[in-house]
Amino acid sequence: MEDQIVVVGGGIAGVSAAAFLAEGGARVTLVERETSLAYHTTGRSAAQWIENYGSPANRQLTRAGRDFFNAPPPGSVDTPLLQPRPFLLVGRDDQQEELAVALADGADGDPPSEQISPEEAAALCPMVNPERTNFAILERASMEIDVGGLHQAFVRMLRAAGGTIATATRVDSARPEGDRWVVDTTDGELRADIVVNAGGAWGDLVAESAGVSTVGLEPRRRTAFMVPMAALPDANLDRADDWPMLVNVAHDWYVKPDGAQLLCSPADQTPSPAVDAKPEELDIAIAIERINDDTNLQIRSVSSRWAGLRTFAPDESLVLGAEPTTPRFIWCVGQGGVGIQTSPAAGRLIADLVLDRPTHPAIDVGLLSPARFR
Repeated sequence: MEDQIVVVGGGIAGVSAAAFLAEGGARVTLVERETSLAYHTTGRSAAQWIENYGSPANRQLTRAGRDFFNAPPPGSVDTPLLQPRPFLLVGRDDQQEELAVALADGADGDPPSEQISPEEAAALCPMVNPERTNFAILERASMEIDVGGLHQAFVRMLRAAGGTIATATRVDSARPEGDRWVVDTTDGELRADIVVNAGGAWGDLVAESAGVSTVGLEPRRRTAFMVPMAALPDANLDRADDWPMLVNVAHDWYVKPDGAQLLCSPADQTPSPAVDAKPEELDIAIAIERINDDTNLQIRSVSSRWAGLRTFAPDESLVLGAEPTTPRFIWCVGQGGVGIQTSPAAGRLIADLVLDRPTHPAIDVGLLSPARFR
């Protein structure tokens, strides 16, 4: 008989793991405490595929999942998951250290990161003020991700393979019973051979409810807001869809075209409890000041605002695999700022580990295993 698996969490981590597990023949039930999937972090993402972002282990996952983005399973998507959107880092003379790090990080990209002049950067993106920019780095291979389409692709895969989704279902505890689990939820008991913890910011709390030691996850608040294109007066907006995502090399602000508006953020990483995060007005004010100082933008008003939690393990790499002390408890947490772009490879890796299949040769599983914290 195939394994019965309960996946806790309906964000991108949970649905990707559940989809690949179900495709592998497991009987999967995904449970989500909210009334809809992807309510928290997944639905509040800047949605960019950046090859050279995050820890070395996270970059392995990003690269290993590229094939899925380019060729998702038939019937899982209605439109392409990726669209071209270069990534442009800009900085000042006092940020030479950050420049060196960014160039080193991007040296093994495909193609490698490329340093260009401030004038070249301004020609690519009218938001760049060449008089306030001393250097620029371009990542041509960066892409914009259709997050909703990606999440829905995993949901379709899960359902097509016979998986079950239960929303508005909170997991209160999980306890071993013989070599199986009894999972207590607000909608009754579930019995499973394996529990996959994809609880995001609540991941350590899910572990505690199962009697498993935590791994030290830290949720951090990230603020975002939208401003009208009018914040860039006198610019030709006809080609705004082709502009790159613009980021300060110190990662203390970013701006990304989003239809008729601009998505902005202070790129904050404020430690937070596991909550439904809300934006702070001070963070928005700081971002506006920085962006207006460094670019041609003249932001005067904000049309909408929100915040989400990006949750990190102590070493800022994902935590994927079996808990050494409780092998039928599987971690799928610590996605930090790369959960969307790593989800195809992370979900497949969880399925490979649980179903005892060979793992992707380019992924060093030991760098991701929860055993590194034990």
